[in-house]
Amino acid sequence: MMFSTKAEYGVRVMVELARRSDGEPIPLAEIAANDGLPLAYLEHLVARLRKAGLVDSRRGSRGGYLLARPAAQITMAEVVEALEGSIAPIECISQAPDGTIVCARESTRDHVCPTKLLWTRVRLSIVSTLRETTLAELLVEPAIANAAAGLQIEPLRTGA
Repeated sequence: MMFSTKAEYGVRVMVELARRSDGEPIPLAEIAANDGLPLAYLEHLVARLRKAGLVDSRRGSRGGYLLARPAAQITMAEVVEALEGSIAPIECISQAPDGTIVCARESTRDHVCPTKLLWTRVRLSIVSTLRETTLAELLVEPAIANAAAGLQIEPLRTGA
């Protein structure tokens, strides 16, 4: 599964706001220029983050954006869901209002999707990881973050 640039750029903006949080608003144009990101697109993303209650804005010559809560209280699940909507590894899997996972291909009770278990587990793993990761954790030094995450990932083996 690949998240879109909404999640990528939105998380980058949130990290930058957290990194530079000293109580003073940070102009979005400054973040866009420093990170080489398109300002108009960031404005769209920050509007979603603001609507979700993750950032606040200040108007005026000394205006800009700042985190609405401390970085340790903001999870990546909140950020990604504010930007991407409901997280689903494939198009047919979604979460019903009651919290159950449904497959759009299960049109009747007699038709059970043979891969629903797999995609439900994948979705739960992704959501769990995003819920367990706070914005504050993304502020640590890269070497420390890699060690803490245990990023010794084995390559996928194909064939015999």
